[in-house]
Amino acid sequence: MAKPQPANLDPSPIDPRGRKVKILATVGPASSSPEMLRKLVLAGADAFRVNMSHGEHDIHAKTMTAIRALEVELNRPIAILCDLQGPKLRVGKFKDGKAVIRHSGHFTLDQNPEPGDENRVQLPHPELFGLLSKGQRLLINDGKIQLKVIRADDKEILCSAVVGGVISDRKGVNIPDAEVPIPALTNKDRKDLAFAVQNGADWIGLSFVQRPEDVAEARKLISGSAGSGAAICAKIEKPMAVRRLAEILEVSDGVMVARGDLGVELLPEEVPVIQKRIVNDARSLGKPVIVATQMLESMIESPAPTRAEVSDVANAVYDGADAVMLSAETAAGEWPEEAVTIMDRIAAQVEADPSYADRVHFHETRPDPTTADALSHSCMTIAATVPITAIIVFTGSGSTARRVARERPSVPMMVLTPSMQTARRVALLWGAHAVTTKDIGSFEEMIAKGKRMALRHGFGGAGSKLITLAGVPFGTPGSTNLLHVVTLSGHELEGRGD
Repeated sequence: MAKPQPANLDPSPIDPRGRKVKILATVGPASSSPEMLRKLVLAGADAFRVNMSHGEHDIHAKTMTAIRALEVELNRPIAILCDLQGPKLRVGKFKDGKAVIRHSGHFTLDQNPEPGDENRVQLPHPELFGLLSKGQRLLINDGKIQLKVIRADDKEILCSAVVGGVISDRKGVNIPDAEVPIPALTNKDRKDLAFAVQNGADWIGLSFVQRPEDVAEARKLISGSAGSGAAICAKIEKPMAVRRLAEILEVSDGVMVARGDLGVELLPEEVPVIQKRIVNDARSLGKPVIVATQMLESMIESPAPTRAEVSDVANAVYDGADAVMLSAETAAGEWPEEAVTIMDRIAAQVEADPSYADRVHFHETRPDPTTADALSHSCMTIAATVPITAIIVFTGSGSTARRVARERPSVPMMVLTPSMQTARRVALLWGAHAVTTKDIGSFEEMIAKGKRMALRHGFGGAGSKLITLAGVPFGTPGSTNLLHVVTLSGHELEGRGD
């Protein structure tokens, strides 16, 4: 069956009428070629996720180089998120590669390295023995096998099989009822983090975060790498992370609602409620939030999603998530380009809904008592009162852009920054269209450049009104103190020097 051809999209200049929610596409065997990466960007991908759980460093390096070459070709900042594997707990091996655990029968996890059978298997994580107590659960193979602890000591864990079934070598283990005393960064993660930083990753996805100290550890390693400004996206996929969400949000640059493991360790009906809470809390703090996992799962094999999947993506957009993510759909699926295209169409349709503005603002954000937050909040109210066509934000670190995006304004935001690193990081920020420019030195230069870039990138025409937001003195982080409304004459493009 012939695949439908993607729309012929012109990536530059930026289309200010485009959607505000961003699309994060995972790279894998189905999408790692330069040709397919280009197709995914033209179909709507704003950022790429490199999954460090699979593949070798040399393969990932080629992928990241191809993305950077695409940036130059399309004259468009593209974010790269390197997703660390994290401390995945696994059972050992079996005599025949697998065994059958009997329903309601007994099964033991121990530290014996001998191959397992239908009665026992090694759990090669000595730190877990003595941690568990009677009644706690162990979920194996994404919850397909459910065990309940009868007795546990420092040598073995005796369980009853609530749900039995076939168990095979190295299957994953989840322990939802306890804070697991292992760090969020394994030796592999440390090596992968060093690689990601050295190769210019913009975001680091930190897996199986349980406590704010996990984020602090990763931050220390990143800050110790020369020239790295990689942001940390804490993946919320453990019940303990949900309990300590406020603390984790405080020390993270962004968060991901990782519904895969979250859905294993929690009851299925709990996940939608928690998803909305994470999105709301992240938005309140102005931290980018990504909704991920199984969004268009059927498109791994099918050229069209189910109606339920379409509604799932749409609900994330209505909730005001900064980004929605494709996993295996683009990494290993048969229809990667179509998956991005469909996600783009869903988001665009939702944002065109007249009720979208009311829905996305159902959760009120309260600005912090700072000048920068007050001015950022004012952008939304001015845009709702005056016929503004765009908000022009001058920023070095991206903090002002995050403050404006938190308010979910009705008009697009163009982020002007001298830092390519910042431009790439805000590629995952709701409504932000980043453009790199030279530094500015005066108020007059700022106004002239803002008008010029707005015209050049299609954010207004003659007679259009713009909000300009910046900080004086220029180049000083955290100094946002200036909001100015300007009107375009249409002749500003005659200027140069950007």
